[in-house]
Amino acid sequence: MTTLTAPTPPGATRHDHPALPGGYAVPDFDKPLPPREGDREIQYREALREAMSEEMRRDERVFLIGEEVAEYNGAYKVSQGMLDEFGAKRIIDSPISENGFAGMSIGAAMYGLRPIVEFMSWSFSFVAADAILNNAPKMLYMSGGQWGCPIVFRGNDGAGGQLASTHSWCVEGLYANVPGLKIAIPSNPYDAKGLLKTAILDPDPVFFLESERMLGDKAHVPEEEYYIPFGKARLVREGGDCTIISWGRPVNFAAEACERLAADGIECDLLDMRTIRPLDMDAVVESIKKTNRIVIVDQSWPFGGVASEVISQITEQAFDWLDAPPVRVNTADVPTPYAKGLESAYLPNPDRIYDAVKQCTA
Repeated sequence: MTTLTAPTPPGATRHDHPALPGGYAVPDFDKPLPPREGDREIQYREALREAMSEEMRRDERVFLIGEEVAEYNGAYKVSQGMLDEFGAKRIIDSPISENGFAGMSIGAAMYGLRPIVEFMSWSFSFVAADAILNNAPKMLYMSGGQWGCPIVFRGNDGAGGQLASTHSWCVEGLYANVPGLKIAIPSNPYDAKGLLKTAILDPDPVFFLESERMLGDKAHVPEEEYYIPFGKARLVREGGDCTIISWGRPVNFAAEACERLAADGIECDLLDMRTIRPLDMDAVVESIKKTNRIVIVDQSWPFGGVASEVISQITEQAFDWLDAPPVRVNTADVPTPYAKGLESAYLPNPDRIYDAVKQCTA
């Protein structure tokens, strides 16, 4: 790690405010990542907790705020035990007022602190839309570089399991349209920890989208510290017949579909994009040059979604390598159903991904 020294007044930058001197740590992204396999397995929620705790021990300016994050140990127990370690000034229970605690945290970030704001669900972030979309991403631009906003907004995104239409929003299709912010959507505990640590150190607002359905998932997460850079996709599986790209929970659906396709003799490149702002289009184009076909799996609605943007960039950058039209697998273009079977059919499930690849490679 390299420590940068804060500038002296009046040279405030996006990284530090002169009222709160002190540098921020820059991850060494050239260092090889530790192995993804090993004896130590922890849950997705534990990986998030470790990421926050490690950065809070490193930097006293980092704090966590949200509904039930302190006394109740988090609505989903992500922050379990953190109040005991860091105290009530850094693990802060908020009223049920997303607009209030998000706006307050943006002010704290402008003044030099580094807030982590937990939305119990990203569905509730719409209450704070003016603060998180009209203020935080624009602050650096509107102030001519004098005031940054190093803040992380995190919480559960997408269908959480029979939570019905108003509590199952998948927000990336909406929020990815806004310049000035970054969006990370990890698909597994290993990436969740490495990406969240990077998000906390990032000088810009980061929207960190988790999944309630994955919080209990277990995987190897090394005890040593590591950081995963934004804008670098991971090749989950290698094949030459079709490229599949996705992010977040649907990566796991795509991996299941790949197993079935392999049994049929169809081998796919599966790319986990990890972040969609920034988006690793270089990895997508290189894979298309090999496979000449692509399926995009996106858990947001189809009209104006991230998959649509990816296809647009593919036609601009890799059209000559395509042997078949790009295919999208989105959630159905309807409000999220409550019934368990309907919700499963509504999502980009393994059956729909399997059929899309079959269509693309026919």
